[in-house]
Amino acid sequence: MHSDVAAIVRRFNRSYTQRIGALDDSFLGMGLPLGTARLLFEIGAEPGSVQELRARLGLDSGYLSRLLRRLEQEALVTLSPDPQDRRRRRVELTAAGRAAWDDLERRSEERAHLLVDPLTPRQQQRLADALATADLLVRAATVSLEPVDPMSPPAQQAMGAYFAELDARFPHGFDAGSQSTKDAELLSPPNGIFVVAVSDGTPVACGGVQTQHQMMGPGTDAVAYGEIKRMWVHDGWRGAGLGSRLLRHLEAAASELGHDIVRLDTNDALVEAIAMYQRAGYAEIERYNDNPYARHFFEKRL
Repeated sequence: MHSDVAAIVRRFNRSYTQRIGALDDSFLGMGLPLGTARLLFEIGAEPGSVQELRARLGLDSGYLSRLLRRLEQEALVTLSPDPQDRRRRRVELTAAGRAAWDDLERRSEERAHLLVDPLTPRQQQRLADALATADLLVRAATVSLEPVDPMSPPAQQAMGAYFAELDARFPHGFDAGSQSTKDAELLSPPNGIFVVAVSDGTPVACGGVQTQHQMMGPGTDAVAYGEIKRMWVHDGWRGAGLGSRLLRHLEAAASELGHDIVRLDTNDALVEAIAMYQRAGYAEIERYNDNPYARHFFEKRL
């Protein structure tokens, strides 16, 4: 089955790249190759720093520099120190660059219509639904889960979105309080780990594992286990399997920390999370902590 799927993806890539003009030296007759035209579009759609462009597009710094040099030579962009951080360079379109961007938008729209206009409305909708699903699944499959400092900007951005979602979904809201400080202590090596998934420069998922201990009875030594915390997936990525992938990644991280048992807690309102944990083999257990927001407690042996 895996080879069949790969063959379909490869056939689609060959067909689609030919039909959108990706093989032409001059993409859409713009006088620019596809890579340079794609960068021009990105700058016009969301201006930012060179570093932000690299993160969004996943480009090598040397290759990005060559593309930017081409756009500068064509007088389509300007580079200047970022007022907020002069160590960075900000990229913006010139007037000629904006005109080229508008032309690129028009030509791209025309090419898209050429592709879909021969189809019936029903076929067009089927194509749109299929491409939306394909786009989501490909992005979910290719996004990487990277360990980061819990106090780093990507981690704080992801956890901010996580806390905001809890506040919106819990019946009586959610008060994050000093959670960030606690996370910095517990979700950092050597006793823990925190990972963030970033797509197009924006965090779309996060989660961590921390080492906890519990006394099993009088006169016994405390038993260590891994506790999964702060699991969050952007709602636009739900249904793409990223949550399950993140959970497996955190279980592997717990195992690397030396744990053969993982635990987690959750709230009644997070019904999707509860269903995912049950599908992943987690068994419900008695309360094991004093989290006031938790209503369900799970454990799994790795």
